[in-house]
Amino acid sequence: MDYSGTANNGTDENYRPDADAPQDGDGGGRPARRGLARYARPALIAGIAIAGICAALLVIIFFLDSFNATVYSVGGKDIADATDEAKDIRDNYAAVRAGGIAFLAAGTALAAAGALVIYRHRNERAAEDGEDVDFEDLGGRA
Repeated sequence: MDYSGTANNGTDENYRPDADAPQDGDGGGRPARRGLARYARPALIAGIAIAGICAALLVIIFFLDSFNATVYSVGGKDIADATDEAKDIRDNYAAVRAGGIAFLAAGTALAAAGALVIYRHRNERAAEDGEDVDFEDLGGRA
């Protein structure tokens, strides 16, 4: 390790503040995305989250229905009977199941739409200054 005897003042002679990666719409760099492309990534994330939560909810509902049917069958009864009690047990989580399926479909559609917009706009590059950046530039090697 080379020690020059000078104190490090925290500055770097190679640091350029204008070399920071610009953010969308920060005014100085690339222009902000327009139209649906602006909302594609949040829509993809929200769609995946909604679909995941609804899938987990439907799995839980399936296990609760199975448990209720098993407990009802212990006394020698059948869950497929035409009695009011069996019908009530079968329809116990019907509204939650229907809502879960509807939100699962909506979340999947939202995620698919977001992914489609991201895919369609994948090659759009911001018109900065026409300079080509390769791996050596990104790695800091000249």
